[in-house]
Amino acid sequence: MSPSAPASLDVVFAALSDPTRRAVVERLRLGPATMTELATPLSATLPALTKHLAVLERAGLVTTAKRGRQRFCALTAAPLRDAAAWLAEYAAYWDERLDALTGYLKENP
Repeated sequence: MSPSAPASLDVVFAALSDPTRRAVVERLRLGPATMTELATPLSATLPALTKHLAVLERAGLVTTAKRGRQRFCALTAAPLRDAAAWLAEYAAYWDERLDALTGYLKENP
């Protein structure tokens, strides 16, 4: 991971801390969507969705492109991969600790 990764992770995790933004990311996992397609199931207004998308764009999680009158949104996977890699390091740490605890408890009932 690059030296700048922790700062970028802060932005990614902050963006994902909101349930509406997580729902947008979840929907975009299925493929690109227009803002209207994103707003409808969330019962979000377009201005509110625009604010959420701006946060996701700043985090590098979403890109938007205007085609005609519609704005299409797409998921960008790289920041999610970085966050998953960071979390995986801690998962390995805790797996080792829990395995050691399990071994200790088996030896010392």
